[in-house]
Amino acid sequence: MTTIAIIGAGRGLGAAVARRFAAEGYAVGLISRHQGRLDALAAELETEGVRAQGFAADVRDPASIAKALEQVTETLGPIEVLQYSPLPQKDFMRPVLETTPADLVGPVEFSIYGPVAAVHQVVPGMRFLGEGTGSILFVNGGSAVKPGRNVTGTSIAFAGQAAYAELLHEVLGEEGIFVGQLIIGGQIIEGDEEKDPAVLAEKLWDLHTERDTFRVQVSTD
Repeated sequence: MTTIAIIGAGRGLGAAVARRFAAEGYAVGLISRHQGRLDALAAELETEGVRAQGFAADVRDPASIAKALEQVTETLGPIEVLQYSPLPQKDFMRPVLETTPADLVGPVEFSIYGPVAAVHQVVPGMRFLGEGTGSILFVNGGSAVKPGRNVTGTSIAFAGQAAYAELLHEVLGEEGIFVGQLIIGGQIIEGDEEKDPAVLAEKLWDLHTERDTFRVQVSTD
């Protein structure tokens, strides 16, 4: 059995993606900062027949991300799909003229150092699984493609992450590892025809399986 590792797993999109991929036979590694919340989510998913387990890590600490992903592989099996989708902290979102160099440290650690650490951890295993198998999926807010003057930290850091993802798409694509990005404008809304968690999970499944589109945007206006 292969595994999807979801960094930033929660009860919304993370849980929906877990259910969607589990329906196709994947085990699910849930990664976020709070082990108690992860254990509760894993237990809930287990009652639905999802093989899931939580692994605590802080995306601002590259070593903890690497360790958590190593534990996912050891416990659940090889990571075929990595999803990087943690929610940014509110203090990252300051007006542009109030943003100091110190204010950018957190966003850069969160949106650039974290994914770089995660990618370096999973790519060797994806190479071992073989061409046309592995996927790395980034989930970002609308400021990744249209910066907002009042969300400066995320605008700058998401733009950097988007550039990194696109470079990976080009280079890893040559090896048969797919890299894609889902841009979600505004909030995820249960019951919404475009932004319900299950609808978005289906888009991520399509990115992984169709492997022909780098970026999908949802309600970015």
